[in-house]
Order: sequence, then structure tokens, then C-alpha cells
Amino acid sequence: MKISTVISKMKAYYKGSKDIKPDTTRDQLLFGSTQKECTGIVTTQWPSVDVIRKAIELGDNLIITHEALFWNHGDHTDWLESTKNITYLAKKQLLEAGGITVWRCHDYVHSGIPLPDGTYSDGIFYGLAKELAWDQYIVPSKNSELALRLPTSSVAALANYIIDKLDLEGARVLGNLNSHAKQVNVTFHILGDAKKEVTDADQEGINIYLTPELIDFTLSEYIRDSSQLGQDKAVIAIGHFNLEEPGMKYMATYIPKALGESIPCRFIKSGDMYHYITK
Repeated sequence: MKISTVISKMKAYYKGSKDIKPDTTRDQLLFGSTQKECTGIVTTQWPSVDVIRKAIELGDNLIITHEALFWNHGDHTDWLESTKNITYLAKKQLLEAGGITVWRCHDYVHSGIPLPDGTYSDGIFYGLAKELAWDQYIVPSKNSELALRLPTSSVAALANYIIDKLDLEGARVLGNLNSHAKQVNVTFHILGDAKKEVTDADQEGINIYLTPELIDFTLSEYIRDSSQLGQDKAVIAIGHFNLEEPGMKYMATYIPKALGESIPCRFIKSGDMYHYITK
């Protein structure tokens, strides 16, 4: 099967196949050719140098990535070419030498994967729930991408569980570690205004946010004040890529069904981006 056919069939598998516009989507060919036969597929959160090396070692020539290849939104490379960026040129040479094609699957997988009951769910966050063995705890929500009603535990125990299950080096936690973790919401980016999240936490009983990023204002300030007032509220932040990576691991399990053909397919972990140095 040609790589172009793999990509077309993958797009058709998702809910967004009817709505995502080819000229505006982030899901573009980032590197290489689609006109060659696919020797094997690697799914990954981010195609780091080590991921590319592993794909070459395995003989796989298609990497399906969730995030950008060259460190910027839209994966523009003109600025890197013009400055002769050393890291860019070395990574490009590695891709060329290995005959690697890279396609980004971001908007499509977030648009929804088909579930057995005929509904669709965000493929990244459903994959996260599956990896954490939380899919049985998913509850309907209009307030987040993934809402969970978990058996009650402490925030510290919940954070340690996530670290262990996702093989991470640590997590940042804001709030009282002894708070009761019950209603957990997974959010998209919270980089500025967080009025919606603050209101949801206050009115919908959400007491734990599992976030891609943790910044020191808006939601973080609210959670800290709430915690200091004795409320069971906390944020557990493990990092954007770490949070979404299980969704790309899960993708490898349904690619054969999406393609209708058996092509070697495997997940390669990008790995925890962070090291933690504590006092």
C-alpha cells in the first residue's frame, strides 16, 4: 500500500473526515514522499531524533506524529533554511538518509475515533483514559474534552498513579496533596483566560484538573486560593506531550482496522521531556 493511500484511509476513519478542510488543517505532509510503498508505520507524539533513529532501525518508513516536526506551528522551515540551523540540517539529513516520510495527525484524531456503540470520542483523550484504565469512569460532559468520575483517592495518590502508569519522572501539583480526588477534567490548553474552567470548577463540582500546561496565573491562582480556603481542588500537570502521548499509543491499535490491511505498525514513545530536580 502506498503511503498516500495510508494517509487517505486514516483521514476517512475519523469523524473529521467530513468537516476538516485540507487547505487549513494542521494535518499535512511534513517530510518525504507519499508515492512510495509503506514498509511500516510508527506512531509517536513527537518525532524526536531518537524516534526517527528507532524507526529507521526497524525499517519503517512512515511516521505518524501528533505534533510538529520542526519546532513551530505550521512546521515552516524557510527560517531554518535561511539561517542554516545546525540542528535542523542534521535532523533533515537523518530523515533523508532513512527514507522517512512524516505525516501529522492532529486535527483528525482530536475530531473523534469511532467507538463500538457508534459514537465518536476524541482519539487522544480516549487513548489517555484507556492507558490509565479509566475508560470505565468516563462521564458525559459539556465542560471538557474528557471528564471522569473516579473512585475517591488523595491527590497525591492520584498523581503517583499517573506517574507510574505513564512512566514519567514526576508531575507538578498545585493544591492540597491530601485533597480528595473525585471529579477529574482533562482540558485543552490553558495559557491565558480561564473563566470557563474557574466557573466549571465552582458550579459543576470539578475538583481536579489534569492539564497539558501549568502556568502561574488564572486557573492556578484560583485553585491555590480555593485550596487555602479548605476546598478540595487541585491541578495535576504532567506536560502537554506526556498527557497526549497515550492517544498516539492507542492509535497504533486501530490503524490495521482503519487500513483494512495488515501493515507493520507500532508505537514509539517520545519519552518524558522533563527531569525533576527537587530540594
